Amino acid sequence: LDEPMGCYEDIDHADTFVLWGNNMAEMHPVLFSRLLDQRLKRGVKIIDFATRTTRTSMAADKSILFLPQTDLAVANAICYEIIDNGWVNTQFVEEHCNFSKGLTNMGYGLEDNYKFTDKPESINFEDYKTFLEDYTPEKVSRMSGVSVKDIKYLAVHFGDPNKKVMSFWCMGPNQHSRGTWMNNLIYNIHLLTGKISSPGNSPFSLTGQPSACGTVREVGTLTHKLPHGVVMNKEHREFAAEIWDVPVENIDPKPTYHTVEMFRALDRGDIRFMWIQVTNPMVTMPKLKRYRDGAKKEGRFIVVSDIYPTPTTDIADVILPSAMWIEREGLYGNSERRTQYFEQMLEPPGEAMSDTWQLIEVAKRLGFEKQFYYKEDTHIEEIYTEYRRHHEGKKHNLAPLEVLKSQPGAIWPYVDGKSTQWRFNAKYDPACSNGKDFHFYGKKDGKAIIWQRPYEPAAEEPDAEYPFWLGTGRVVEHWHTGSMTRRIPVLHQAMPHSYVELNPGDAKRMQIRTGDKVKLTTRRGEIILPASVNERGVPAPMQVFVPFFDETMLINEITLDSFCPISKEPDYKKCAVKVEKAQT
Repeated sequence: LDEPMGCYEDIDHADTFVLWGNNMAEMHPVLFSRLLDQRLKRGVKIIDFATRTTRTSMAADKSILFLPQTDLAVANAICYEIIDNGWVNTQFVEEHCNFSKGLTNMGYGLEDNYKFTDKPESINFEDYKTFLEDYTPEKVSRMSGVSVKDIKYLAVHFGDPNKKVMSFWCMGPNQHSRGTWMNNLIYNIHLLTGKISSPGNSPFSLTGQPSACGTVREVGTLTHKLPHGVVMNKEHREFAAEIWDVPVENIDPKPTYHTVEMFRALDRGDIRFMWIQVTNPMVTMPKLKRYRDGAKKEGRFIVVSDIYPTPTTDIADVILPSAMWIEREGLYGNSERRTQYFEQMLEPPGEAMSDTWQLIEVAKRLGFEKQFYYKEDTHIEEIYTEYRRHHEGKKHNLAPLEVLKSQPGAIWPYVDGKSTQWRFNAKYDPACSNGKDFHFYGKKDGKAIIWQRPYEPAAEEPDAEYPFWLGTGRVVEHWHTGSMTRRIPVLHQAMPHSYVELNPGDAKRMQIRTGDKVKLTTRRGEIILPASVNERGVPAPMQVFVPFFDETMLINEITLDSFCPISKEPDYKKCAVKVEKAQT
């Protein structure tokens, strides 16, 4: 399973924290407070590597700004420096790593029915070293806007054998047209230096919302996934079919639509029925107007489960009232692989029921009582007991429900009554079985892969007509689309509406002040927002930033629906935009 091999306790051991495009102070404030606490106690270093100055930058020991998309090049330059200065952990790399490269010029998924399959090819260390010669700090500095000194500063922190380093990242590298590559490159840095799978040494991808690990990655919610493994693997299909007591032929070996393509298919009419749960796509989909119009077309039938009215319930043919988390029981899985049980505290109002109950009852009415045998008062326990069967064994084993009810969760793999805090390290992980210090048992040969991944430009870059970069994101006051938090008076008062952040120099040149109306225009449309100049966030020159929480100012109507061809995650951080002071 693709989740961090370390844990939150790494924070208590690390000497340096590198935050890759991650405004952690606002997006993960509780976790960020642990970093600040360690700085007070032990003098650790916090390095913010981002495209705009944020509250995280202000709290960091060093802030380094880069031009959008060039994080790929900077990461490769760090790897160049590590090799060039002899900082490679040679023993670790020789014993525990292989080198590979994949296809390049993958495209950006902008066309309907876009298909891409990577074709990995083995290379060796010398091939990789030769590839990196195109990413010297001097060359990358000209591409990225990051000084040679700062590139080397980053490399020194990773290369110093006496420093333990954690990398944190979230939507910056993930919502990226080359997001899989960017993840590969961060791992490359940790693998080359051997700073992985040990206390204080951890590449740590943070989830964008609670239980994104537990509810999406672990249980098989993605189109290509099963609770254990992937649909493309015959053995994985047979394993799941046996537990579910269904013919293996019932499990399609071909993944169906990912999110962007699903909504494109709805627009085309290839999909005519859609059931939307626990998400608000009529605010969050990029290039939103196309997908909203498509959902409203004749012959489409949309069911939405939600707890509050949203722009997504506005387009629904049927709305199923859902219970909030405090009105039901269930389990979370968080970024450190910790599974946690939560009890129901309140009865849901009216006819509201949990999303799980809704799925079970619909399945029964479709004739699948045999597979959906769960009873209303015990269905969570029954489902979790069945789910644990998918993960029996030392590599993924989950704690029994009675254990989760008796303590604040447990980290999987849970083996012999103990959580595994550091995977793939034989000192801590009982699943290691190759007789070596490290065993990356997700691969048949037990070795991790260092990937050769180049810099490639974004799907849409500024030009004479649209000369600025547009990026989107969140604010600390509101949770994602604000469907819950905008109903809380103190939070709504603190952040009542969206805005556009401008660089002070750009604002001065265009005679724009805070509060002035600004028109943003892309190839998808236009939107007018109030300006924010020199306030909580400051973009670099020729960049603007807009939060997406405000359903009255839908920034995603003008964003681009490009995505990473491998992960299929949209790039919400980069498209070209024209910025003008609006006429009053």
